[in-house]
Amino acid sequence: MAKNEAEAVIWDMDGVIVDTAQYHHKGWQIVFRKRGANYTKEDFRHNTGKRSDSIIRSVLGEGIAQGEIMAIIREKDETFRQLMGQNIRPFPGVLKLITSLKEHKFKIAIASSAPMENIQLITQRLKIHNRFDAIISGWEVTKGKPDPQTFLLAAEKLGVEAEDCIVIEDAISGVTASRRADMRCIAVTNTTSREELREADL
Repeated sequence: MAKNEAEAVIWDMDGVIVDTAQYHHKGWQIVFRKRGANYTKEDFRHNTGKRSDSIIRSVLGEGIAQGEIMAIIREKDETFRQLMGQNIRPFPGVLKLITSLKEHKFKIAIASSAPMENIQLITQRLKIHNRFDAIISGWEVTKGKPDPQTFLLAAEKLGVEAEDCIVIEDAISGVTASRRADMRCIAVTNTTSREELREADL
């Protein structure tokens, strides 16, 4: 991996920029309970950072039809947004760091497994949507995290090499994706333990 100074910082969103875990967990609990399945805190922790279709298959089985998957995703996302309402809380220091990175001429992007509608809602409420040079939803690629496609697309849109990027992540799947993309990674322990995120550079 290159040791040169980074040119870009790629942010995950949920669990890194904003504290949304309780709303995601509750939303999944509601939609899965309707279908006769439990969704524990351990299930949620294990699936943090993954795309919704992967989460649904892990809980309801690989044989579930694609149409049903999309219906569940729509229901869950609507439930999530209703639960969250106006309660969008950035983690301490995050907005200041985003501003500082821009002032120091870093290119910055969001690369999240969330659907674009959720990303736009949150970034617009926080008034940071215009600060990012690129915003990538995991639904723009064929494979979500831990596959590196989301991060590689972000680097492509930023016009930088993967080795010149630093990723900020909170999830095991995101850290793994960054390593597979040959990007350096800073892990934050907002949702996952330090030991579980040990593959990160910092």
